[in-house]
Amino acid sequence: MRTRAAALLEQPGKWQIIDVDLDEPSANEVRVRFKAAGLCHSDDHSATGDMPVGKFPLIGGHEGAGIVEAVGPGVRSLAVGDHVVAQFVPSCGRCVPCTSGAGNLCDLGIHALAGSMADGTFRAHHNGADVGQMTMVGTFAEQAIVSEYSLTKIDDDIPFHVAALLSCGVPTGWGSAEYGAQVKAGQTVIVMGVGGVGMNAVQSAAAHGASHVIAVDPVEFKRETAKKFGATHTFAGIDEAADFARSVTNWQGADSAIVTVGVTTGEHVAQAVNSIAKLGTVVVTGIGDVKAEGLPINLWLLSMMQKRIQGVLFGMGTPPYEIRRLAAMYKAGRLKLDELITTTYKLDDVNQAYADMHAGRNVRGVILHEN
Repeated sequence: MRTRAAALLEQPGKWQIIDVDLDEPSANEVRVRFKAAGLCHSDDHSATGDMPVGKFPLIGGHEGAGIVEAVGPGVRSLAVGDHVVAQFVPSCGRCVPCTSGAGNLCDLGIHALAGSMADGTFRAHHNGADVGQMTMVGTFAEQAIVSEYSLTKIDDDIPFHVAALLSCGVPTGWGSAEYGAQVKAGQTVIVMGVGGVGMNAVQSAAAHGASHVIAVDPVEFKRETAKKFGATHTFAGIDEAADFARSVTNWQGADSAIVTVGVTTGEHVAQAVNSIAKLGTVVVTGIGDVKAEGLPINLWLLSMMQKRIQGVLFGMGTPPYEIRRLAAMYKAGRLKLDELITTTYKLDDVNQAYADMHAGRNVRGVILHEN
């Protein structure tokens, strides 16, 4: 069958709308009709070249929600008609990371930027050439063949446009505070960059009882929005935020600083390290240029004050568990999702959507597929 998709034909490049032909689902695969796709900064990294990918054309999108329309041989976890959320990290349930409680680091993730399915082959084609799918899902396509290991079933009463955010931005930000920083009641937390990921780190830190949740962003709109998600104080720059954190902690510094800047640099990490107290943690969630090297930090202070730098993928949680848990919190009124969405777009407007993101006009944009 044929479907429409927004794809990159080169890197760096702009998104182009192309028609692709889909194979039938193979073993442990299903065909999904995506109804909504989140516009995460990570896809933009693939467009700018900050994050290399292994296959062009490449269908973008790793946040998405839709309906299962067909199942291949051996599929056990899903059935036709199920509502699903895409995972940008698969969960096979059998590899060492999955069986040891680190399902966010599933071995199948090795294919994430290769554009292929788990067996190294492709299910989408354009003008006779194979087409890759971002992180094995490619939610910028109206329909796609996806591994059952890259999908989590959700309740039918959760709207697709908010369910799509559970693919990445929400669990990544929430877990950055809960698991990465291990935020506890009464602590002081800095969140650097309050876009689609950082805003969820803010609401997680607030939910876990932090006394001071300090949001840092140069965009006033995002600083004001952060207050609605639990930020107690906001600043345009990290220096002012760090000074404030010291002023409320007997001049020690924040207990943690979570770096969710859209294009993270070594300087951002160094600033975060300087803002935390003894035994403090810097959580590095944001993605930067993969070719960048070195952190300009004071190694003496790092060791003498027992500071910690913690990398985070998918919030350090196992994707199916986190997606279902956060979905339940949303249904119970304990998690803000609708409020994250600033603007919705048609698939044809994907480049405008990313222009809006760069201009600081969105917390999170969402594509609504017209299918």
